[in-house]
Amino acid sequence: MFKQRHNRNLFQAAFTTFALIYHQTVYNLRTEHRNAVVGLIITVVQSLLMVIVFLAVFQLIGMRSSPIRGDFMLYIMSGIFLFITHVQAVGAVAGSSSVSTGILKHEPLNAAILISGAALAVLYRQCIACLAILAVYYLAFQPFTIFDPLGAGLLFLLVWFLGCCIGLVFLGIRPWSPQVSGVLTALYQRVNMIFSGKMFVANAMPSFILPWFSWNPLFHLIDQERGYLFINYSPHRTSLLYPMYYAIALLMIGLLINFTTRKYESLSWSAAQ
Repeated sequence: MFKQRHNRNLFQAAFTTFALIYHQTVYNLRTEHRNAVVGLIITVVQSLLMVIVFLAVFQLIGMRSSPIRGDFMLYIMSGIFLFITHVQAVGAVAGSSSVSTGILKHEPLNAAILISGAALAVLYRQCIACLAILAVYYLAFQPFTIFDPLGAGLLFLLVWFLGCCIGLVFLGIRPWSPQVSGVLTALYQRVNMIFSGKMFVANAMPSFILPWFSWNPLFHLIDQERGYLFINYSPHRTSLLYPMYYAIALLMIGLLINFTTRKYESLSWSAAQ
């Protein structure tokens, strides 16, 4: 136990890093609940409750059919699943690591592993929740057909990746001002409750309302996702390239902020907070 471990080659270093990311992901999953199965069930129930709430809202406003020719529940779930995955990825990455984190005192561990573990834990939980709810709905209530399952799955990953990039920016701000970072993270998550467009269809929106939503890359991704889910819907007023460029730009900004922050960050910063 007192022998220092060294990686002999690049393959061994990569294997060590992936193993650490795996164990950190499992650790993050187990911190949600002592029982891993119960933790996954809680995640499924949370997503299901949000679907039920939005279904009740649509019933109250008199909207009982999908504005897209297709399954109404699939229309609701397409927006909610992407929204939940995105905002949880933002929150998980934004609160994933700091130089004052005690676990970073263990030499093989670093900030990149903690960030990756937090992001992958969110992706795992949300994938299980989405697949479980869709499977129960398909088997017990109404069979449905997804027009392009591969494209829909890749867009789901893009929504998660975009959330990770935004969270990376908030993570870089946190050591300088934890209160500001926390407020910005919460504000972004709350704003997306309305401006993510999960309750609307871009093609049917009036032109004077569209600019209020088109700034948001999540709005573009949810609308594009419905183009992959429904054969009768072709998004004309949103773009797939905009959120991709947005994510790449934020990834570069987030990396620059975090590299600069870790160059100057000190344990004494958290002592006065």
